[in-house]
Amino acid sequence: MCRDAFSTRRPATRMGRTTNRGTGRMMSSIEKRCLEKGMKMTEQRRVIARVLSEAVDHPDVEEVYRRATEIDPRISIATVYRTVRLFEEAGILERHDFRDGRARYEEVSDEHHDHLIDINSSAVIEFHSDEIERIQREIARRLGYRLIGHRLELYGVPLDDQA
Repeated sequence: MCRDAFSTRRPATRMGRTTNRGTGRMMSSIEKRCLEKGMKMTEQRRVIARVLSEAVDHPDVEEVYRRATEIDPRISIATVYRTVRLFEEAGILERHDFRDGRARYEEVSDEHHDHLIDINSSAVIEFHSDEIERIQREIARRLGYRLIGHRLELYGVPLDDQA
């Protein structure tokens, strides 16, 4: 995956979009996953799915609402909350609590990654480290376990921050 054992990833878009053969319009990756799971996709759900698929950050519900209403002003905050919860329960979205008091979301990815959170700006940097992965498996093994998953969140400030 990476040349070295440590890499960061800040994709321009999350999972991308595909074309719906029936309508010829672009379909977000979340919309595609919803359809594969047999979910009914209203136009408002499609907008919310698009906003989440295109997010390069980890937005909270209020931010998803703000972005969605730029596309369709008729969408209510309640609709966004219900839709995000539905997507999360379906295993399409992953919920994070980065200790800023807000639940934040990202599309579930096939590629494992961890997070570094800048506590000054609340920026979330996704990264992968083969070394960290190896150490975690080794710790689990030493304790008599086979590691089946983990979530790692690091919190820090930039090195050039004098505070």
